[in-house]
Amino acid sequence: MSLAILANALTMILCMAVLVQSVRMMRSLRTVKDGALTEVVTALEKATAGARSVLSEMKSTLGTDCAQHARLVEQARDLRDELSDMIGIADAACERVVNAVGLANAVRSADAADDEDAETKPEAELA
Repeated sequence: MSLAILANALTMILCMAVLVQSVRMMRSLRTVKDGALTEVVTALEKATAGARSVLSEMKSTLGTDCAQHARLVEQARDLRDELSDMIGIADAACERVVNAVGLANAVRSADAADDEDAETKPEAELA
């Protein structure tokens, strides 16, 4: 056998293999085209439309609700500041009351000590 015949036979075998693979690929592409790919694209289209509608609803909700929440937060901060001032005033008043009670107790114990001294002096003079 000559080299030319051997090369031609090898080329014919390779061409037949390419033809077989082409037929198999055409069947696979036809299957994808007819079924699964169309369904996947349709499902993706529906999901995209749903996502767009959800995003638009979120934008509208955030646009209106965020402004309300911002106002509520600002009012809450104002109330917090006012309550903080009121607590400071109440603490100062409490300290003054405690100081006044302490002073009154000191005066009372001093008066009680003077009364005891006055009572014990006459007893000491009698004895």
